Amino acid sequence: MFSHAPDILPVRLTKGMSVSELVRAMGSTSFEARNVYQGAALFKRMIDDGDTIWLGIAGAGIAGGMGGMVISLLEAGFIDVICSTGAQVYHDLHFAFGLPVKAIGPRWDDNKLREHGDTRIYDIGIRERETLEVQDQIIRRFIKESYDILSKHPLSSWEFNYHLGDWTVRTARFPERSFTATAARLGVPIFWDSLSNHSIAMNLVRTDREGFPLEISAQRDIFDSAAIVYSAGASGFVMLGGGGPKNFIQQTGPTVSQILGVEFEGADRGLQIGTAVEREGSLSGCTFSESVTWGKYRSADVEKLVQIWGEYSVIFPIVTAYVLDQCKERKPKRIDSKMSKFIKKLEGAL
Repeated sequence: MFSHAPDILPVRLTKGMSVSELVRAMGSTSFEARNVYQGAALFKRMIDDGDTIWLGIAGAGIAGGMGGMVISLLEAGFIDVICSTGAQVYHDLHFAFGLPVKAIGPRWDDNKLREHGDTRIYDIGIRERETLEVQDQIIRRFIKESYDILSKHPLSSWEFNYHLGDWTVRTARFPERSFTATAARLGVPIFWDSLSNHSIAMNLVRTDREGFPLEISAQRDIFDSAAIVYSAGASGFVMLGGGGPKNFIQQTGPTVSQILGVEFEGADRGLQIGTAVEREGSLSGCTFSESVTWGKYRSADVEKLVQIWGEYSVIFPIVTAYVLDQCKERKPKRIDSKMSKFIKKLEGAL
């Protein structure tokens, strides 16, 4: 029954080989190494075939310096929509405004760190006063300076993040270090998976009470994201970790078909990089194969749905380097400028 399968032969590595050559060599081996190649090749097909590509960002990768890789993909035209935790957007702005974030060791007396005003995310060191409190002040300044435009109507999170990114482009010392600013410049919407579970929303609580109340609508987020998947052609999902961003992205198809009652078969392709397992339910939003039963994807095709088991700070740089090397740059689709058209299309189908 295996006669049709390729032979496995010992793979040799050579001095000076490129990342693309290494990834292809990994594809000739087994286990997660082969999955890395299959995932990288799938991402390449999404790009080459013109998919509208979503990036989901969970965990703390942005605080740990991985935002530059997201910026590289954005500037190449390889990412069209993002769903991030609000915490990632918050920490992303540290780099734009030159607030210190330090590379530290993971072993500390955390009681002493607290006494000294230091916080940490494993091996990422952040000062409470010099970084977090200053960042809070910046968020509140943005809201007050942009209040006229932010308060016109209930906002979706992508609208809030667009204005935040655009304001960062104009006011920050290093806007080129921010994926939020880059996304705004290139017309890439950034959704939050949650409207309340992060420091930006915590600061909104204060500005509300200082006379600058804002309304951000979860319902608008759900409808607008579903409108993109319904209207923007073939969709490819690339997800770093699981959690809220993965579920938010994958619920777009069921929102259209199950909730709104509009015929729709789900996304075309998906790639997830993460360490969760399915046995106790932590593989957020279920396995890819299970996802098909929920209408999240069109079919359980192993060439269109790839799960790489691994910590994404290791895998994502390899996959990113591979597609940057292998794919021609694409013009930005500027989804944010097409949102009103996409929304009308889905509304017209109801």
